[in-house]
Amino acid sequence: MHQAIEKANVLIEALPYIQRFRGQCVVVKFGGSIMENEAGVRAILEDVAFMECVGLRPVIVHGGGAAISRRMREAHVQPRFVRGLRVSDEQVIRVVEEVLNREVNPHLVRILQGYGGKARGIHGEDILRVQKHTEEHEGETFDWGYVGNVTKVDTEPVKAYLNSEIIPVVTPLGRGPDGMLYNINADEAANAVARALPARKLVFLTDVPGVLRDPDDPHSLISTLSVGEVQHLIDRGVIAGGMMPKVRGAVDSIAAGIRKTHIIDSSLPHSLLLELFTDRGVGTEIVP
Repeated sequence: MHQAIEKANVLIEALPYIQRFRGQCVVVKFGGSIMENEAGVRAILEDVAFMECVGLRPVIVHGGGAAISRRMREAHVQPRFVRGLRVSDEQVIRVVEEVLNREVNPHLVRILQGYGGKARGIHGEDILRVQKHTEEHEGETFDWGYVGNVTKVDTEPVKAYLNSEIIPVVTPLGRGPDGMLYNINADEAANAVARALPARKLVFLTDVPGVLRDPDDPHSLISTLSVGEVQHLIDRGVIAGGMMPKVRGAVDSIAAGIRKTHIIDSSLPHSLLLELFTDRGVGTEIVP
């Protein structure tokens, strides 16, 4: 009986959050090492199916994880890097498209459907328009090939799915003005989709608990971070590396009207539900 009461208390704690977010869109981005953990992927998607069942309108934007690197090795495609970022030439972009659109995306859709959720894949190039990503540094122009930055999002297909209680599952690919396919940083793609809809919340599932004051101390989690504090933490080197695009994306999203962005640990079982539907949460929330 005690366990049954505890379960009831959990549901009661979740009730005000379910009421508050019912009918609201939440964009969830995940990728990275969790993609190699089938149990972890299933736990995330079970949370997403629960979110949809209780009235939220989730949208997934996903990366490819190590599957892309593995397929490149199998195809004997040698990776090439410029300033630490992988160049996407014609051969690489073909592999990326094959893995994201034809392997990873259908797999995630099938898992969601197995949890009773209605889900459909959306190839990113059908809704995302991009321009080639280049950078100027000390008078030199750096070019990563078919790597793009989002300039426009066609939200109509996404909204049509949401209005039909279907979970859209989007790949981070875009179409350039030259008609060619471009690879997009998945954090940027999620950020662009969230801003365009617009979403109530944007959630980044990552490989760390959230933003840490000390990267070597998992107990130094910053549970709430205001936009005004971000630049100070960047200047101090607290926010750096792979966390930078997530936090910068969060700042841009909040400026565009999204109320909160969350950065949480994808390896923690049911971290999505714990962050969204409990009083304490488990990651970092970035607020205005």
